[in-house]
Amino acid sequence: MVIFHTDEFVLPLPEGHRFPMEKYRLLREAVARDPELGGARLLRPAGATDVELLRVHTHDWVSRVVGGALSPAEVRRIGFPWSEELVERSRRSVGGTLDGARSALTHGAGANLAGGTHHAMEGQGEGFCVFNDAAVAIRALQWEGLIRTAAVVDTDVHQGNGTARIFQGDPSVFTASLHGASNFPFRKEAGDLDLPLPDGAGDAAFQEAVDHLLARAVEEFQPDLVVYLAGADAWSGDRLGRLDVSRTALARRDRRVVEATIKRGIPLVLAMAGGYGDPVTTTVGIHLQSIRTAFQALRSPGVSIPADWAGPPPPPRAPGLP
Repeated sequence: MVIFHTDEFVLPLPEGHRFPMEKYRLLREAVARDPELGGARLLRPAGATDVELLRVHTHDWVSRVVGGALSPAEVRRIGFPWSEELVERSRRSVGGTLDGARSALTHGAGANLAGGTHHAMEGQGEGFCVFNDAAVAIRALQWEGLIRTAAVVDTDVHQGNGTARIFQGDPSVFTASLHGASNFPFRKEAGDLDLPLPDGAGDAAFQEAVDHLLARAVEEFQPDLVVYLAGADAWSGDRLGRLDVSRTALARRDRRVVEATIKRGIPLVLAMAGGYGDPVTTTVGIHLQSIRTAFQALRSPGVSIPADWAGPPPPPRAPGLP
């Protein structure tokens, strides 16, 4: 299994900013030393090119993000100050999901230790999301003729409103989101399957929703690829979650996802999405469990990966926007 990491591309954030930037470094370090992940490869992804971004996002949005021409209101909506580092990290975060998806098509699964930027829409960003990694990856693989259909299985506690809006009316992509009904974003978009849960829903309601989501998005739709947003923020100790879900239930969620995908021959790419536990190591542990579960599924009887595979070649660099 190839696991892509982007933690070298750090955003300069103000003192006290609530985004847990350090979780990406801690997660990569945890993956690297985990004995259960022996044989997994850690690679740095290429950054998404302008051409790849423009298959999803408007020319105006990409050019203003790249050129630092966002309005103060747009910067506030994203939640990050603009910087060249923001642009590069956003490209790399998208690239991690794209490269992870390419590896999944060949070897059954791939992972991005970042990604899950599901609030980004065609012409705007919000909620710590600049470009939509799942959408860019799916459109790239469709354009390259590698897949026809895809499903986005989003279990982050915040609805994937950007992903839902981007793919509205597109029968080739099934968007499914399990999220908090009263949590951000406060204006939801209509996906193909939305499963809103009340605050304090707990394990039983969460597990029932996971089973329903997988039955519709994977077992019925039968996509060529599944993009799994394995958010850690449904956990009961998450600062922004409010669903009161145990780590045991989140581990069961991961097992159900791999049973519905990898073990049935449907390629799976994981993106980490949200997680705001305090201390941050709790979030890291939940994300690590998601990676372990996918890796163990690849080692199951009947599933094999070549030991000498070094990862996909980086995509060719396209010219910058005029």
